[in-house]
Amino acid sequence: MSALKAFLQPPVTDVTKQVIVSDRFKDDEGNPVPFVIKAITQKENEKLAHMSRKTSNINGKPVEGLDNLLYTKRLVLACVQAPDFRDQEMCKYYGTEDPLDVPSQMLSVGEYSRLSSAILELNDMVDPREKMEEAKNS
Repeated sequence: MSALKAFLQPPVTDVTKQVIVSDRFKDDEGNPVPFVIKAITQKENEKLAHMSRKTSNINGKPVEGLDNLLYTKRLVLACVQAPDFRDQEMCKYYGTEDPLDVPSQMLSVGEYSRLSSAILELNDMVDPREKMEEAKNS
């Protein structure tokens, strides 16, 4: 196999994973209902980062940077397939018109953290050194 052929691979967008974020979300039989998350491409990630830029004044000069909170909200919205945070009924139930706000209204701090961590892991955004350290401590 040539070296070039090794790099001619399909995008990662068809990769999904089911994640149990909490036992609070149950089906009619009482079983936990998983969130379905998907991987996104770097191009999609760049778009999210670009939309999440903000300008701040530092010492009277405008400085552009990434709004990490807004970026995380956009990443969660882009990666979660189910439940559909864009659903009008869900937005209404959680008291917002903005789907970006649904996860933070719906989830506890720990649930949001588990969901975010699963998204980062699925998209291979976790530093390998952190994974090694976590494995050592297990």
